[in-house]
Amino acid sequence: MNPGRALAAEAEDAPRKSLSLDGAWQFRHEDGPWRQAQVPQPWQAEFSDLVDTFGRAVYKRSFTLPPGWEGRELALRFGAVSYHCEVFFNGERLGEHEGAFLPFEFAVDAALLRPSNEIEVRVTVPSADQRAFPEFPFSEVPHGKISWYGRIGGLWQSVSLLARDARRLDRVTITAGMDGQVKADLAFTAAAAGLPARVEVRDGEGEVVAQTEIAAAGAVAVELAVAGAKLWDILQPNLYTLAVTLDDGIDVVEESFGFRTVAAADGKILLNGRPVYMRGALDQDYYPDGIYTPPSLEFLEDQARKAIELGLNTLRCHIKVPDPRYYEVADRFGLLVWTEVPNVASFTAAAARRMRQTMEGILERDRNHPSIIAWTLINEDWGTRLVENAEHRQWLKDSYDWLKAEDPTRLVVDNSACFPNFHVKTDINDFHYYRSVPERRQEWDDLTAQFAAGADWTFSPLGDAERRGDEPLIVSEFGVWGLPDPKKLRREDGSEPDWFETGALWGDGVALPHGIEERFAALDLDRSFGSFEGFIEQVQWYQFMNLRYQIEEMRRYDSIVGYVITELTDVHWEANGLLDIERNPRVFHDVFHTINADIVIVLRPERYAAQVGKALEVELRIATGGLSIPDGAVLRWSGAAEGALAVPATGPVSVADLGRHAIAMPEAADNAMVRLDFTLEAGGTVLARNSCEIALFAPRGTKGRPSIAAADADLADYARGLGYAVVPADKADIVLCHAVDGDDVEAIKAGARYLILADGSVETNRNLRTDMPPGELPHRSIVADGKQFRPSLDQHLPGIGLVERDGTIWRGDWIAGFSWLRREGAFADIPGGPIFDLGFSGVVPHHLLTGFRPWEFGSNVIAGMVCGWVHKPAAIIGQKRVGRGGVVATTLRLTREAPGADPLAAALFDALARTTADLPVDEGEFG
Repeated sequence: MNPGRALAAEAEDAPRKSLSLDGAWQFRHEDGPWRQAQVPQPWQAEFSDLVDTFGRAVYKRSFTLPPGWEGRELALRFGAVSYHCEVFFNGERLGEHEGAFLPFEFAVDAALLRPSNEIEVRVTVPSADQRAFPEFPFSEVPHGKISWYGRIGGLWQSVSLLARDARRLDRVTITAGMDGQVKADLAFTAAAAGLPARVEVRDGEGEVVAQTEIAAAGAVAVELAVAGAKLWDILQPNLYTLAVTLDDGIDVVEESFGFRTVAAADGKILLNGRPVYMRGALDQDYYPDGIYTPPSLEFLEDQARKAIELGLNTLRCHIKVPDPRYYEVADRFGLLVWTEVPNVASFTAAAARRMRQTMEGILERDRNHPSIIAWTLINEDWGTRLVENAEHRQWLKDSYDWLKAEDPTRLVVDNSACFPNFHVKTDINDFHYYRSVPERRQEWDDLTAQFAAGADWTFSPLGDAERRGDEPLIVSEFGVWGLPDPKKLRREDGSEPDWFETGALWGDGVALPHGIEERFAALDLDRSFGSFEGFIEQVQWYQFMNLRYQIEEMRRYDSIVGYVITELTDVHWEANGLLDIERNPRVFHDVFHTINADIVIVLRPERYAAQVGKALEVELRIATGGLSIPDGAVLRWSGAAEGALAVPATGPVSVADLGRHAIAMPEAADNAMVRLDFTLEAGGTVLARNSCEIALFAPRGTKGRPSIAAADADLADYARGLGYAVVPADKADIVLCHAVDGDDVEAIKAGARYLILADGSVETNRNLRTDMPPGELPHRSIVADGKQFRPSLDQHLPGIGLVERDGTIWRGDWIAGFSWLRREGAFADIPGGPIFDLGFSGVVPHHLLTGFRPWEFGSNVIAGMVCGWVHKPAAIIGQKRVGRGGVVATTLRLTREAPGADPLAAALFDALARTTADLPVDEGEFG
C-alpha cells in the first residue's frame, strides 16, 4: 500500500494494528553523552548545542509486544529519517535506508522477539566532506533548504510497529476524473493470490456508490463508475473513499481520493475543465519548534484556515517532501498544492539517480491526493547548470518526459526559473522576480509587461527549448520582506529561539535577527517611528503596500493566470511571510483577501501624489480570475471623491479595461493623505473591494522662502520654476548644487549654507566632492602589497560618502530596505509616513549617503533606510556642520520632472530649502 497514508482502520478488532513508538528515545551524537530525545523531530530542533551539527548519531528505545499480536506479520515503519540509517532489532541488523524525506519499513522476524525488545537506529547526516562521506556527500543528496536554514538529522517523522496478515493489499493507485470513472491499480501480496476481494467506492456520507468483486493478484486493474460524482475543487473538497476488503476481513484498506482533472491549454490552467486563477504562496513547510516536524494535525489545520482567510487557493510546497498529514489537510480543506523535488547542490550521475528515486518515492506515497496538481523537478537551476551544460538541459527534458508518462494527471514544471536560467520543456511557463516598491517600481512594471507579452527570456535561448507557446504564465515567486514582532517569537522565559543567531551570512549580514531592538534603539529610530512596536507595524504595512501593488500590476494582464507569493510564513531569519513562523498574522491579515481574490479591482492613478481641487487620472480595470462578472455590474468609488461606472459582463480569467477617468480631488487647506474606496457590485452583491491612498497637497506658500544661488543653470531654472528668487552667491540665503569642490567647502567653512542634491547626476569621488583635496595627495601615493592606497572618501569635507545602491544590499530586491522620512520641522506637513509610500515613486533615490554615526540617525539624519533586521543604516537626507557653516544633502531625485509637476517633489524641495536656511552658523572667531 502507499506508506504514509492512513489506509487501514484502527479499531480494536481491525485486521491491521499499529503501535506508536514515538516519544522518548535514548540518543547520542558522535562521542557525546547519552541523553533523552523526543521522536519525531530532528535532533537540531531539540538540542541547542547540536543545532549546527552533521555527523553520526544513535537512537535506542525498548518496547513490549502488545497482547494478541503473536502470529502476525510484523514490520518496523519509519515515516522519514535524515539522511542515512541502519536499523537493528534486538542486536540483529534489519537493513539500511538512504534518503531524508520518504517512508520505509523492515520486516521483523518473529524469532527475534523477546519479552522486552530494543530498537537501535544509527543515523548519518553527511557534510560536504567527500572524504568523510564518500558514499553520499551532502552536495550530492536531495536536501532542499537544509543548506539555507540549517542541518536536519534524525527521526523527524513518526516511528511505529505494524502488525498485519501476510495476505494483504500492498499498494493502490487511484485515478479519478470528471467523468465519474474510478480506475484503481491494486497490488496484493503473493500470499493473498486468488482470495476474493470486495472493492467499494463510498461518498462523503459513507454511502456505497459503486462496488465490484475481484480475485486478488500481484496486479489487478479495477474500473468503477460513480453516477453523478461530485468533483473535488477549490474550497469544495468532495472526497470519496476506495475501500478494499480481502476475504471477508483478513485485510481492510481505505484510501481517500477525489474526482478532478488538471490540464494546461491555451494559456490557462484548467481545473475540472474550467479556467482557474492561481493565488498561491510559497510554503517551505518549516515549523517553529520542530523545524521539519509539524507539532500536530490541529496546527496544520489552523494553518490551512489562515491561508484560506488570506485568499490563497494554492500552496507551493517548496523543495521539500512534507509530512503526509500536510496533503491530507489540503485534501480536506480544498487547497491546491504544487510540490517540488528537493534539490541537490552538485549535479552528478549519483545525484540524478537520487533525485529520480526521490520523485518515484513521492509518487508512491502521495499520488492519490487530489490536492496535488503540479510537480517541479528543479528550482532556479539549483544543482544543475542549465545555462552552461547541454547535458543538464537534456536530462531535464528527459526527466520531464518521464514524469509526464508516470503521472499524466498533473502538470510538470522542468525548472521553476529565475534570471539567468530558463525553461527547456514545461507545462507551466513560470518565472521568479523580486523588486520592491516604490524603490524599484519601474523595474517591476517593465518586467511584468515583458513577461505578460510572452518574453523570450523565460525559455532556453540555446536552440534546444521545446516551447509550445501556450504554456500558462505564472509569476511563481515574488514578494518583499516585512518583519515579525520578536516578542511573539521568544519563549515564555524570554529567551530567543536558536535561529535568532542565524542569518548573519545572508544578504551581506542584514538577515541576522538577534539584537534587532538594540540596533533600533542605537539608531534613535523611535524619533521617527514612535516606538519599536510602531516600527514593526509600519514595515508590515509596507509589505502589504508592496504585495497589493505587485498583485494589481500582474492582474492588469489577462495573459498572466496566477502567482505565488513568497511566502506563506516566515522561515527563521527570512521574514517575508504572510504569517510569522509561529503562524501569528501580520497587521494586514484581515484585509489581504480584498486584493488576493478572484475578482480584483485594479487601480492605477497617474501618480500617487496630487494637488487639491485638481483632477487625477486613474486607470481602472477589473480582473476576473476564475469567476465572471454578470451584466449590470457597477463600479462605485467614495471617500475623497464619489462616482460610478458601468462594468461590462466579463468572463473568467479576463480583464475588463474601463479606461482612464479623471477623478476630482477635494479642496483642502492642508496637506493630507486621502483615500479612494472602490466597490464592484452586481444585483446587490459586492463582488470586490479595493482602495488606494493619495498624498494630497495644498497650494504651496510663498512666505519666507529663502533666496537661492546656483551655478548650475538647470538647477537655477528649476528653483525659479518653483518660485524661488535666484540671486548671486554673496546675496543668497542658501547655495544649491549637485556636488561641491574645494572652493565650495571653503565657503561653507566660512559660514555658507549649502543644499546638495546628490542624486548621482554629477560624477564625484564616491562622496559629495568633484575634486580630490590636495591634502590627501601624500596618502594617495602610498603603495602597499602592490596596490595604491585609497583613503576613506567620507573623510573629505563635508564628510559624507555617496554610494550607488545598484549592486549592494541597499538595492531592494528580495531582502527589503525600509526607507523613512521623519515628519518633523520643515517636513512635518509631508503627508503619510514615516515609511516611503508609492507617492515617492518619482523621487526615490538611486544613491545613499554614508558617514553618519548611529547617534545621528535621530537628529542629523532626517530620512534614511535600514535593511532586513535593522542593519546597514544609510541616510537619504542628512545635515552636517562644516566649519562655521553647514550642508543639507539628499539623494532624492527631485529634478527629474518639470518644476511642480510632482507635488511631492516640490514639497520636499521646499522642506529641504527651509531646513538648509535654518542651519545654525557660527559668526564668532576661533582662538
